[in-house]
Amino acid sequence: MSVEEKTPPIRIVLADDHDILRQGIALLFSLQKDIQIIGEARTGPEAVSIVKELQPDIVVMDISLPEMDGLEACRRIRLQTPTTQVLILTMHESEEYFLKALRMGASGYIVKKVAPQELQAAVRAIAQGGAFLYPGLAKALVRAYITPPTQAVLPTQPVTTENQKVARELHVLTPRELEVLTLVAQGRTSQEIANLLGISVKTAQAHRANIMEKLELRDITQLVRFAIRTGLLSPDA
Repeated sequence: MSVEEKTPPIRIVLADDHDILRQGIALLFSLQKDIQIIGEARTGPEAVSIVKELQPDIVVMDISLPEMDGLEACRRIRLQTPTTQVLILTMHESEEYFLKALRMGASGYIVKKVAPQELQAAVRAIAQGGAFLYPGLAKALVRAYITPPTQAVLPTQPVTTENQKVARELHVLTPRELEVLTLVAQGRTSQEIANLLGISVKTAQAHRANIMEKLELRDITQLVRFAIRTGLLSPDA
């Protein structure tokens, strides 16, 4: 076929109540051939409404929005428009906001002080089916899902139903899928996984989709929790 196939641009909605900042981000993205701004919002309800209407690939959203904060807007967007991913762009570096954003369904969390290239990388990583966690907060996610010592299973206790369930879940994954699961839980993008394992990006994405389906996981938070619970991801990783 002689007709050249072009990859469609990543369609973005921006949600931030500071006009100058929002326009600056829009200008930054407009210089990228693979990213297209299709809508903007100043409030939480506007963001929810515009996303429902335009069905973007990603909404880049602040937490501090008028009328409805970005975390609640994220929750509603993920419920009504599950094909749209949410990247939180905020000034807040607190672990509380970070973990709540992930619980609300966000695929990425990044602070406003980062370089423009990091924001672009975050958008592209999420568009490829991955996640982007701000490095300064990534370990908070690991700590949040470590089993407290008081809840640890003693060696003398019998094997629990939960342990049996984990063993069955791990058994359904191939060795390659276990590798991909661990790398995804570490926050690696599909491109990075492909490079590390010597496979194509499409194959890496296919492995990720198979893992999520087999383990019945919905988002990156559940995936990281599973990886830590089963020992595939170390708390010090």
